Amino acid sequence: MSKFSKVKRLAKVLFRNPALLNIILEQNSAYDHHAKNLGFEDGLPVIDILDLSTDFDETIEYYSLLDGGSLISDLALIKKITKKYFEANYFEIGTWRGESVANVSGLAKECYTLNLPTTELQSLGLSEKYIGQQDFFSKKINGITHLKGNSMNFDFSPYYQKNDVVFIDGDHHFDSVKKDTETAFKLIKNETSTIIWHDYGYSPEKIRYELMCAIIEGTPKKYRENLFHVSNTMCAIFTTKDYPVYWLKDKLLPSVSFTINIKANKILSKQKKSFFAKK
Repeated sequence: MSKFSKVKRLAKVLFRNPALLNIILEQNSAYDHHAKNLGFEDGLPVIDILDLSTDFDETIEYYSLLDGGSLISDLALIKKITKKYFEANYFEIGTWRGESVANVSGLAKECYTLNLPTTELQSLGLSEKYIGQQDFFSKKINGITHLKGNSMNFDFSPYYQKNDVVFIDGDHHFDSVKKDTETAFKLIKNETSTIIWHDYGYSPEKIRYELMCAIIEGTPKKYRENLFHVSNTMCAIFTTKDYPVYWLKDKLLPSVSFTINIKANKILSKQKKSFFAKK
């Protein structure tokens, strides 16, 4: 059985029985030894989110509070970093519902987001309901260019050395994350640019060692000392700026308290319109 066939079969199995994901999560320990060999057994050094930005105050829109999305703090981090650049160019790998790119669209001069084409999602055995969620929030926003392709073989060359912020949130297997990381360092303008990886952790306090090892291996050796985890998020970043750091294992008490004002806005989807019409 080819590697692609195995991945396709696994996707079908997990989609039908999500509980099996727990077994896969337990395999996180298998990368512990690899992390030690790379010299990162304690994970990446952590930047306190308020050291990264003392005025950390953001409003998040286009947020579903559904499975598979980012934390509120993750999206706020992406917005805060994008704001640091004048007329930023933003590129992301992995659109999903389009929440991340929709939130930065008003801050960046140009936004590009890459996702698998519908035909490839169908070939993985994913349901039409799942596929229909792709770019839900971003598809109608001006200034966002939706690219379709597989990041393992997509031609990124037209976008090389043009981006201030690159966000990586595509396929989370080791080989894909490593390849996307290598691509990200070609996409950034220079050393003042920032790369953000989502799902560096299963949570803000639990490292996802498979992804961390892939990020490290995909990063040029001269830049590995510039990789960090941002506290209170599931994100890792590349930055050449100097910040005080600590190690996740040494953190005992919360250092940040968030104030959140939550407001829900009604969305009447086509599916619901059809349902009410029948009534």
